[in-house]
Amino acid sequence: MVFGTHRALDSLTLEVPPGITGLVGANGAGKTTFMSIVLGLRTPTNGSVSVLGLDPLRQGAELRANVGYGPERNVFPDDMPASDFVKHLAEVRGMPRSEARSRASDALWLVGLGEERFRALGTMSTGQRQRVKLAQAIAADPSLVLLDEPTDGLDPVQRDEMLALIRQISSEYQIDVMLSSHLLEEVERICDNVVALDAGQLVAQGPLRELVGDVEGVTVELTEIDDVPGSVESVVARLTAAGLRVTREPDANRMDVLGASADLIADAVRDAVADSSARVRRIEQRRRRLEDLFEVGAS
Repeated sequence: MVFGTHRALDSLTLEVPPGITGLVGANGAGKTTFMSIVLGLRTPTNGSVSVLGLDPLRQGAELRANVGYGPERNVFPDDMPASDFVKHLAEVRGMPRSEARSRASDALWLVGLGEERFRALGTMSTGQRQRVKLAQAIAADPSLVLLDEPTDGLDPVQRDEMLALIRQISSEYQIDVMLSSHLLEEVERICDNVVALDAGQLVAQGPLRELVGDVEGVTVELTEIDDVPGSVESVVARLTAAGLRVTREPDANRMDVLGASADLIADAVRDAVADSSARVRRIEQRRRRLEDLFEVGAS
């Protein structure tokens, strides 16, 4: 996908399986552009797209009747009650008016806004507005829901609640979800599959458990003995000399030690700690994280 001289998506080829898929990448990676193409709102420069067996360009209206969408931006009519807003969008997707009214009420109760459903959108908090966006995305009983940064602007508690809602809706109502986020940790928590983009290019795709499920090292937290200064630095030096990759924040005693075999890494850490007269405060297996995929792509 090209905008003037800017290439937003570059040679992107992928297939998204059922379940909850995390579309991850930094701001500007091409996530929103990808969703726009999936919805038929933008025309790709070349190539083809099929969503639910439909062509978004030739069958856009039919497709959008079966797809819910929660945009990143807050584009609410401030004076409209939440129930009317959700009902209206259900009607736009082809649902009869009488059914749309009851579905709107059900959807708002499901996302925790049953008591607030008649409030004007302009009087709602950021967290409530995000829930309204989720409610309108699911009210018309879609087969697929696209959510663009659904936790944007939420505090940690609200984020946890929103992620739990998305997981509940997907599992209980058999709705496939594509969730766009630049927060890798939340994608790791609820997603079954991952599509990772970086500067418009595909970094990785596949089941989350295959991409990040393997143990690849250990996380170690050390304590220096008062009469043996520099023992932590000595441990780092010995592990690095052994060919292991050590990631440590400056002036911190906590480090990630990565390599080809978790068992060999644990043995190397044990020996390095013993030889350097440091003390182990905590040690645990470290599994690959989504951020590691981007590090590999950049290397």
